[in-house]
Amino acid sequence: MEVIVKNNPKDLGRAAGIKTAELINEAIRKDGEAHVILATGASQFETLNQLIEQEVDWSKVTMFHLDEYIDLPETHPASFRKYLRERFLNKVSPLKSFYLIDGEADPEEERQRLGELIKKHPIHVALVGIGENGHLAFNDPPADFETEEPYLIVNLDADCRGQQLNEGWFGSIDEVPKKAISMSVRQILKSEVIICSAPDARKAPAVQKAIEGPVSNLVPASILQSHPNCMYYLDKDSAKLLS
Repeated sequence: MEVIVKNNPKDLGRAAGIKTAELINEAIRKDGEAHVILATGASQFETLNQLIEQEVDWSKVTMFHLDEYIDLPETHPASFRKYLRERFLNKVSPLKSFYLIDGEADPEEERQRLGELIKKHPIHVALVGIGENGHLAFNDPPADFETEEPYLIVNLDADCRGQQLNEGWFGSIDEVPKKAISMSVRQILKSEVIICSAPDARKAPAVQKAIEGPVSNLVPASILQSHPNCMYYLDKDSAKLLS
């Protein structure tokens, strides 16, 4: 475990984005291609802004992402497919391939489709965040730490849905979907390197529990303590409760 604390979200994102590009380029040199997982949400704004500025041969990169709401159109402002197209895919040269989660497809068929695809693409580097409720991807507490299924259909708890509302993605709590397709905890842990970006004071309690508390499915992100190569990128606000 490595914890890097920066002054503010912009500095955090700059450092995380530069490190992510280094890891992608290292994978390309080693294996001829790189397989990455990208996260979405407010915590990733600055990291992705920096990543798209780096020198990377994107034609050798395959991308997966962590989660998507079920039955939310891609045109909706909260759609993670929309987020990734606008903030990443449209701003870099074409990737070798990318696999977006289609939340409007049959959830079970989509879950299985993505599971078969990611099994063929061992992940070199994964970008993740920590939810205010301690979630990892959309694995809300109590998270399933046992399943080997790469993707799951999950229920979103009240805290998770409240975070999405408070971040401005939805106009009311009733608009926030109650279900999503999420990459599983064990699938995330199969990544060679994990970059966890978690800025902002509202994340401080969850960050403290995830890094310094016991590993528990009641704080799903705490499982990252068990990963041999996880780097946390925090700002002073999100790190303020760490001892």
